[in-house]
Order: sequence, then structure tokens, then C-alpha cells
Amino acid sequence: MDSGHAHAAGPDTGPAPGPGPRSEPVPFGPGSLLWDIAGDVRLLLSLPAALVLQVAHPAVGAGVDDHSVFRTDPWGRAERSLDSLQLWVYGGEQALEEGRRLRRLHRTISGTDTRGRPYHALTPASYAWVHATAYPVFLRAAQYLFHPLDERDERRLYDELLHLGAILGIDQRDMPRTPEEFWPYFDTMVREELERTPVVAELLDPRRPIPPPDGAGAFLRRTWPVLRPPLARLHVFVTTGLLPPAVREHLGLAWTARDERGLRRLGTVVRTVVPLLPERLRYLPRARAARRAART
Repeated sequence: MDSGHAHAAGPDTGPAPGPGPRSEPVPFGPGSLLWDIAGDVRLLLSLPAALVLQVAHPAVGAGVDDHSVFRTDPWGRAERSLDSLQLWVYGGEQALEEGRRLRRLHRTISGTDTRGRPYHALTPASYAWVHATAYPVFLRAAQYLFHPLDERDERRLYDELLHLGAILGIDQRDMPRTPEEFWPYFDTMVREELERTPVVAELLDPRRPIPPPDGAGAFLRRTWPVLRPPLARLHVFVTTGLLPPAVREHLGLAWTARDERGLRRLGTVVRTVVPLLPERLRYLPRARAARRAART
């Protein structure tokens, strides 16, 4: 989900061959679950948890550590990633080109991960893992920030994420085929692959130095030293809370009953307030434009 893109890694050697001839996947449109939730501003609260899940994979973490500009240009990196993600769902035919662009971008990304294994950004297993993290995080976000999905919609969401993977050039053979197959795969990845990589530690450090947003006015620049610490703590709190409990435990992240109550209270406020917002505030710009165009 972190485009720009955290689709970097793989403990194996070299990229896999590109997909063979096949029909192009159909872009998303109204009526899909992703159309409704991927452009909602609440997505901004859940994306950091997906990124932490991604970079907890040693090869993905090493790829981001070695090749990303998230330290030197955090706001620009986040903006480009978010715009790419929005294209996947709301870009129509542009979504297909964005998927191709991302694969071109990652062709030269390679190195050695934290376990001394060679990685390449387009290694199928790792490229698929980055995409697979969307499912548990979307479900957690739905539980706290939207509304919990029933079994039918959980299955529908998984099918849509498989379709999104096709748009991004991920072969369905590299992804579990059903939710029933996904969870054993996920548990194995958590148990055998994930670790508290240096990038995970950095992303979950509320003291991490972050400059004011690009283009910030004089007032925000002056008050940023006061605003940044509580905003950073809130960011780390929500990110940690939206990680699956098994991942928190495996990574050694503290989470108390009090923390859980706090997250649930925050979620109640978010679920109450966001649906009352006008569309121009509730949806991100590309999603808002696509929804408007679909109504005409």
C-alpha cells in the first residue's frame, strides 16, 4: 500500500519474469467496496499500520532503508504514495499504467536484507507480501474506524484486493486464493519472517524528527515544535493499535487494556464525525473527483 513504493524486497535472487500475455484487468468503479473506502479520509489513519507490516519483512525493510527517501522527504514521499494508491482505485485506465510504472520503478531495486539474504524488489513472494498487508489492515480499520465487515463483505474485500493485485501486476498464483487460505499464510509470515527491523523501530519512534509539512505557512512553522510531539505520539498510538495483535506481540510492541479502550473511544468519535462531513472533506481529492464524474 505504500506506493512510491514500499513494494521493495524479496529474500530470493533476481526478479521473476514478467506476466505472460493475458487480458487487462478491468479498472474499479462505483459499486465496489474499495471505491467506497479507499478514498475516505479515514484511510490516512490506517495506511501507517500497513507500512509497518510491510517493512517488518526483512527484505522489504531493507529495500526501504536502502532506497527510499522517507527520511529526507517524508511529506513528498507520503504525497506521492497516496496519489499512486488513489490511482489504483479511481484512475480508470490510468490505474493500469500506474501498475506498470511501479514495476518499472522497482526493477533496479536490490540489495541484501537484515539476515544477509539477497533481495530484489520484484521477487514475487515479497512483492505480493506488500500487497497482502492491505487485507488485515483494512479489516482492522473497518472494525475501529468504519464498521466491522460481515463474512460476506470480508470475502468480497479479499476478492477485490486480488483484482487490485492484478492491476499492479501481481500474479494471483503468488497470493492466497481465499480468506481461508490467507490467514495460515499470514500467520506463517508473522512467525517466520517478520521482525522489528530498523525501519519499523524508526517509524514507531515518536521522537523521530519530522519537519513541518511542505508548504506550511509561517504560523504552522512557528508552532510545529509544540504540535509535533503530541501529533507524533497520536500517530504511533493509532498505528500500533491498528496492527493485528499477533504482530504487535511478535514485534514486542506494548499495548495495554487502557490503550485498547482509548483506541475504541477514538474510533467511536471518528465513526460518528466523518460520515457527517461534506464530501469535499470526507473524500481525498482524486476519489472526490472520480465519484463526482461517476454521478454525471
